[in-house]
Amino acid sequence: MFTVRTLLEGKGPIVVLAALSVATIFGCPARWAPILPLALLAFTISFFRDPEAEVPVDPRLIVAPATGKIVEIRTVNEAHFIQGEATMVAVFLSVFDVHVQRAPIGGTIQFVQYNKGKFLDARNPNASLQNENRVVGIESADGFRVTVRQISGRIARRIVGWAGQGAPLAKGERFGMIRFGSRVELFLPPGTEIAAKVGDYARGGETIIARRT
Repeated sequence: MFTVRTLLEGKGPIVVLAALSVATIFGCPARWAPILPLALLAFTISFFRDPEAEVPVDPRLIVAPATGKIVEIRTVNEAHFIQGEATMVAVFLSVFDVHVQRAPIGGTIQFVQYNKGKFLDARNPNASLQNENRVVGIESADGFRVTVRQISGRIARRIVGWAGQGAPLAKGERFGMIRFGSRVELFLPPGTEIAAKVGDYARGGETIIARRT
């Protein structure tokens, strides 16, 4: 499935590759010539896909904010919004994954901060702290807080936020996107029961990452 919003994010490369494909088809006598631009066009359009998610209705369940492989789960100090000890669940998004971010809980965005930085490979352990990122803090109606950090990668040079501070979000609702390979981190307060494990493949807005106790 595709949405107008995600396709608009990719309109630049899509238009360029479409024009190149047409020019190659009609301007080059070699039959094999259009294969590469058409393949790149198909891949680029696929990158901006935005499938629907089957969001669990149980309010105690916390879902993945992004689609990709869970590469790290550890205890950290989250200084932006939770402001204390938290469990970080990191998801690596390859260029083949969906790159739309979704709210892990229902609530209101109470904190947004954009931080300039480097563009290291998102698999680099230093990327979490050094790369350009956008931090979003979401608080439920009963005061439960989670933090989501969208992190750029070597190829990803654009972090998009579709919802700003004060915006209400339903669980699983889209709130942003990172263009091409990247990393998304979810921070959960102490006492949250983690249901996922390193190596799991998560689907944004759908896969259960943790449970409120």
